[in-house]
Amino acid sequence: QVQLEESGGGLVQPGTSLRLSCAASGSISSLYAMGWYRQPPGKQRDLVASISSGGTTNYADSVKGRFTISRDNAKNTVYLQMNSLKPEDTAVYFCNKNTWPYWNWGQGTQVTVSS
Repeated sequence: QVQLEESGGGLVQPGTSLRLSCAASGSISSLYAMGWYRQPPGKQRDLVASISSGGTTNYADSVKGRFTISRDNAKNTVYLQMNSLKPEDTAVYFCNKNTWPYWNWGQGTQVTVSS
């Protein structure tokens, strides 16, 4: 079972950037498409970005053009570069496979965008 650990969140002002990292304890190389999810307070967890094993990316409309997902299979790490952050991006961010069955969810990393 792969263990996931997200990091890089924080409290930032609107319009600024953050880079999230997701480190996997096991190999995520070549086999799995990965995704970044977010869960705003009181709402469900939704997929916002995904990347295939070959590097093809997809984004939710709400983040398209602002967020970039990438992966380093050698480091078993997935990244989410978030630019032009908005208050509505405030959420706990998680990574996992982009389809069921999911690995155990990590603790996530809190992103708060506020002036």
